[in-house]
Amino acid sequence: MTYAELVQKIRDYTEVSSTVLTDTIVNGFIEDAEFRILRDVDSDNNRRYATALLALNNRFIQTPDNTLIIRSAQIVDSDGTAAADNRDFLQWRDTSFMSEFNPKGETGVPKYYSWWDKNHIVVAPTPNATYTIQLNYILKDPGLSSTNTTTYISLNFPNGLLYACLVEAYGFLKGPQDLLQLYEQKYKQVVEGFAIEQMGRRRRDEYQSGVPRVGK
Repeated sequence: MTYAELVQKIRDYTEVSSTVLTDTIVNGFIEDAEFRILRDVDSDNNRRYATALLALNNRFIQTPDNTLIIRSAQIVDSDGTAAADNRDFLQWRDTSFMSEFNPKGETGVPKYYSWWDKNHIVVAPTPNATYTIQLNYILKDPGLSSTNTTTYISLNFPNGLLYACLVEAYGFLKGPQDLLQLYEQKYKQVVEGFAIEQMGRRRRDEYQSGVPRVGK
């Protein structure tokens, strides 16, 4: 499905013309819908791995360019050996927790992480040694637009994209709740199938090879 086709379908389904649902408003629906899909499903096209060194007494890691979502962070070889099976997952916490955690600044093996700003995550406790961190993240590709007329999502998950956009549209228009709930239900049904499809592809394809290294 192309950008023009999606825009027309949104207006056709809602029976609202471009004088109300302007291109700017519809573009907002599409952007929010794309973010929701990438949040709900680990799309193979957008899933990436990268490693970074977390230095002694440095709590911050620069994320790869265009990172949208961090799915997980792991300490690789936290005991300093090359034991590939020794990987400790850090636990996600909100920024309030991270700000209040360990106020005296004691060091230790990092256990928690959170976003610090749009380009960095922060860990706690403060590292007591140098660690290698592996990030599993979702890459933000250029979204669907009048100049980028197709995307992986629009071509491989068109119904889900449409339903997610209609949920956004009916919420914006304050339309009938039964229709909003209908498209929400349809979205959840198709997103489940899309997730299963992605998992199936993942079993057939070792795409984790060649993990790149990002900035410190």
